[in-house]
This record gives sequence, C-alpha cells and structure tokens, in this order.
Amino acid sequence: MTETFTEKDLAVLKEDNHIIVVLKPQNVPCCEDESKDKDLLTVVKEHVKKREKKEGNVYVGLVHRLDRPTGGVMVFAKSSKAAARLSEQMKTGDFEKIYYAVLVGSPKEKEGTLTNYLKKNPINNMVYVCPQTVEGAKFAELEYKVVEEKGGLSFTEIKLHTGRTHQIRVQMANIGAPVYGDMRYGGEKAKKGKLALWATSLSFTHPVTKERLCFKIQPPDDEAPWKAFDTEKAVKIY
Repeated sequence: MTETFTEKDLAVLKEDNHIIVVLKPQNVPCCEDESKDKDLLTVVKEHVKKREKKEGNVYVGLVHRLDRPTGGVMVFAKSSKAAARLSEQMKTGDFEKIYYAVLVGSPKEKEGTLTNYLKKNPINNMVYVCPQTVEGAKFAELEYKVVEEKGGLSFTEIKLHTGRTHQIRVQMANIGAPVYGDMRYGGEKAKKGKLALWATSLSFTHPVTKERLCFKIQPPDDEAPWKAFDTEKAVKIY
C-alpha cells in the first residue's frame, strides 16, 4: 500500500552530492498527485534530509517520470545544476531508457520502430493516437523487440526515443498488443492484473564527473506474468 511506503523502504542504487538513483515501486506515484498518497519524491527528500542531517527543506529535482503503476529505476537530482544538465541530456538523447513489458498477444513484426502523434485529454487523463495536424499533437517514437513468446504473451524490450505520457501503453495497444494488466488502453484483451511494464535500465552521463553510468533492475520475477519468462537472463544479455 502506498500509505505505508516510507524512507525505510527506499532502495538506493547510487547516491553522491549530485544525484540519487533509486528503485520506484509499482503503484507509488513518482510525485504528488490528486490521491495525496505518499510519493517517491517526498520520500527521497526525507531520505536526503535525514542522511545529510539538514534542517528545513532540501533540494531534490524530479528529472523524469514513471507512470504510477510502472516500477523500475529512476534518478533524481540533488542540485539545480545537476537537474539542468540531466534535463539537457533528455533533450539531446543522451539519457537512455530501456523498458521491459509483457504484451498480450504479439506484434505482427517481432521488432520495429513505432512513430505516432499523441494527444492527452486532460479531462479523463487518457492519451490518444491522432493525426499530426491535430492541435497539441506530440511526436512519439519507440523501438521494440520481442524477446520471448509464451502462452499468448510476449516478453518485449522497449527503448524510448521520446518520453510522452503513457507512451508505451498507448503505442503498443494501438498495434493490437497491449501491455498485460493495462485495461485502460487495452480493454478486456489486456487481462486483469498488475501492469507488466518495468523501467529496467537507465543510462546517462553523470552531470558533474562526466562518467557514463548505467543502472539495471530486473522485473519482479516472482510475480505473474513475469515469472513465465527468464527475465534474469534477458537483463544480463542486455
């Protein structure tokens, strides 16, 4: 439950004076939302404040986001300079994000690039594929590769080139292979269950030392539908 997620539950992969890389649990919002449930950004701030024994507010910058039901690796900035430099990397493509997803069904092409224009409806918080000419439409691109197929499901690696809201969920559902558990975009075909979308790998250049960093977190292989696939082997190969 999100209300029980505290600083003690935080899994830190790396921390220095400039960045903190953590595991975002599924169903914990990455920042405050309308639910007012305990969010990851707040917990990271609590951790930094306690670790560095600071009084008052501490700076932690939200550099990128993950949907609430998505788990995986995230980086936060501990200074405005680090935040600006990481944000710039996102614009230039130096900030690389790899996701794993279990899809219901399988794309006709086992690997490829999807390009669409997407628009968000702020009233129902749904994102739709639309023509480029629609006002407010945003370009979205990703690469995907089916790693393994089993029992009508497809374990798939996805690399984002853009970071649009609900992008993977919308684009995969649009080609008839929705993410497992994503009944919002896949309807009944998506099957009921926890969303099988995981931010597996995050690569970027350290904003100060300029060292190239890569962090990998395996999906929860003891849970359905992940446990049907060899996720550990896939992460090692990647």
